[in-house]
Amino acid sequence: MKSSAPSNYNALQIALHWLSALLILAAFILVWTFDNTPLAPATFKLKLQLIAWHKWAGITVLILFAVRFAYKLIRGTPAVDPNLPVLQRKLAVGVHHLLYLLMLALPLVGWLLTSAKGYPVMLYGVWQMPDLIGKDEALAHTLKEIHEFLANGLMLCIALHVAGALKHYLIDKDGTLARMLPFLKK
Repeated sequence: MKSSAPSNYNALQIALHWLSALLILAAFILVWTFDNTPLAPATFKLKLQLIAWHKWAGITVLILFAVRFAYKLIRGTPAVDPNLPVLQRKLAVGVHHLLYLLMLALPLVGWLLTSAKGYPVMLYGVWQMPDLIGKDEALAHTLKEIHEFLANGLMLCIALHVAGALKHYLIDKDGTLARMLPFLKK
């Protein structure tokens, strides 16, 4: 583990951040489309493909979480600006920790849910992921509720994260957003 925090994010950390963000957005769009596509003979295959892609995105977020977390332990991350008010620093760190926790928990609960429903998780249509638990419809119902609760929590954390980044860019003009968007650096 790195003893001192780096002064900025490197290209790998930035790429992993934005790839994770795109996959999370894709997972939300895919499941929203799945939920809003009526079940009919003409849409059955589409719905199966949408939910498969949703699972692929989720498992990929889980894989990226593992890579990001391991790299974070090795390299560290830049410290929050010490000039920020204490409450803002605590909020930034808290939201960041929640984002990481949810990038772990949400896909894992989704995987558990799929296993409890008795369906396979086919990663990229090629590899069948192992079932984490046996089929259990009652547990599947509970896991679905937990998965949706965590998804709503992730949306809230993302909204707070984006709002904070925009506040720093538009109001504070302090260069915080440029740490993840280097082309904004002056």
